[in-house]
Amino acid sequence: MNFRRSALVATLSVVALTAAACGGDSEETATDVPVADAPEFEEGTTMAELAEAGSITIGTKYDQPGFGLETLDGELEGFDVEIAKIIAAELGIAEEDIQWEQTPSAVREEVIEDGEVDMVVATYTINDERAERITFAGPYYEAGQQIMVAADNDEITGPESFTENPELKVCSVTGSTPAEQIKQYLANEADQLVLFDEYSQCADSLSNGQVDAVTTDNVILLGFVSESDGEFKLVGEQFTEEPYGIGIEKGDVAFCEFINETLAANEEAYVAAWEATAGQIEGTQTPELPEPAECV
Repeated sequence: MNFRRSALVATLSVVALTAAACGGDSEETATDVPVADAPEFEEGTTMAELAEAGSITIGTKYDQPGFGLETLDGELEGFDVEIAKIIAAELGIAEEDIQWEQTPSAVREEVIEDGEVDMVVATYTINDERAERITFAGPYYEAGQQIMVAADNDEITGPESFTENPELKVCSVTGSTPAEQIKQYLANEADQLVLFDEYSQCADSLSNGQVDAVTTDNVILLGFVSESDGEFKLVGEQFTEEPYGIGIEKGDVAFCEFINETLAANEEAYVAAWEATAGQIEGTQTPELPEPAECV
């Protein structure tokens, strides 16, 4: 891969190791949430089944700096990863008993519906179309879509630039909300929109000049900017609102409510998770946990 990620990986690795050392207890997650000891749940619920199994399978992304990133030694780090650990801990499941599955945008509903994962925590924007197939807990974070370009690019100033300049190409990810949202600004979708499975591929394409811009949520783009050694920058203001939710099986209201209650009861761990991961990226701000939507 051409894109340079080593600096951010090293930073996040040091943060994670420091957090673990400060915890001093192997039964705690990196955000110092103690693993529940033999928790009891109503028989037949997802929580009871997972607690009894002592393990959980969680889908996340492997290429999102600050949210879900696979490090050089094969470990996963990021805000989404830590949020998932908080939920697992409340189920009595330690992080070593989490099975992680790489879950690109295009397959998130599919892996939930097929039972390949128990939940998906993967910069997963809540919207009505997806909610027809799955249930969302949360939101646990609110982002906004923006544009990333080469540092010397003064031609692109926001999404309207693609309407005014039909020769400009913008990259996003198949199955993502940003890919859909940018279409309304394109003069010629077929020629202007380039789609890949992962945002790291978009970043590589921007680096080598195959595309003129990358669009996704601002906090993700800030991660790529921070590790680009000044090669990239953000332009314009955010032009959407993207509430991130946790995807689970459609209609599992009890599990949804459990997740929301767990996050609400662990706001200190939530802030610690942010500050140890996405909060390390220049330009980010520590969020407040949003009010959850109704579980349906």
